[in-house]
Amino acid sequence: MNIRGFALFILLALTGVIKSQQVQKSNYSTVGYIKEDGTVQNQNYSTIGYIKKDGTVQNQNYSTIGYIKDNGTIQNQNYSTVGYIKDDGTVQNQNYSTIGYIKSDGTLQNQNYSTVGYAKNINKKWAAAATFFFFFNLK
Repeated sequence: MNIRGFALFILLALTGVIKSQQVQKSNYSTVGYIKEDGTVQNQNYSTIGYIKKDGTVQNQNYSTIGYIKDNGTIQNQNYSTVGYIKDDGTVQNQNYSTIGYIKSDGTLQNQNYSTVGYAKNINKKWAAAATFFFFFNLK
């Protein structure tokens, strides 16, 4: 997965208490769910990954695929920084170029402000992680 993909994954995130919530594409079709315990499921309710409370993101085989640090730094599985999510919802790549936005209402936008999806009422950190699973093919 490229930096843009990894950062968009992070793009799906807002802070708060998590309940089982759905993640949707821009056409409002559901692509998956995030359960209270951090289990990530696809639209058919099959488990495709996990998001740990410490920001570790794992695939369905429990292999670590990335990290989301409390300060907004996004790292890949090798701890290399691939992007940042700022407090205002701006998502940047490792070169600090803006690649997207997470709006306060959970709307996800690309760098041109086009809506790419929705993650309403989902913790920023978890929503960001969910993007990995729902918008990119991770094995």
